[in-house]
Amino acid sequence: QIEDEVRDYLALFCADTQPAELAALRAIAATWMERLAEFRPHLCGAVWRGTATRLNDVHLELYCDDSKAAELALIDRRIDYDVGSRPGPRNVPVDVLTLAERSAELGESVSVHLTILDHDDLRGGLKPDAGGRTQRGDLAALRRLLQPAP
Repeated sequence: QIEDEVRDYLALFCADTQPAELAALRAIAATWMERLAEFRPHLCGAVWRGTATRLNDVHLELYCDDSKAAELALIDRRIDYDVGSRPGPRNVPVDVLTLAERSAELGESVSVHLTILDHDDLRGGLKPDAGGRTQRGDLAALRRLLQPAP
């Protein structure tokens, strides 16, 4: 219900800016999902659900067989990042790698958070909620969202 109210608010007060801001954030997500394809990235949060504005960050979940592999990939590509943690699916802390990506469309940098999860955590993670919406989506699903409406 809260998310529906947020959508109503955005439609009423942000209709002239929010769709372009959301598209810019989704484009950043797609770029990073392509770069990190070997880690089975999934977009989640407000950018996935369509309620994001320029004030939101991009949240990607990476499903790795080795929890340090994504970090090593960033090091190999000379990408600056910070390491944090948050509670994971089994109430065990998981690493979150945070980096910044410049958005020409927004004219500012956007934070991209990469939550490192075990490959097994993906099972069941794609089930839709009561409204039929999923909590996350892969690159193919994101590309469908980026297609212009007919």
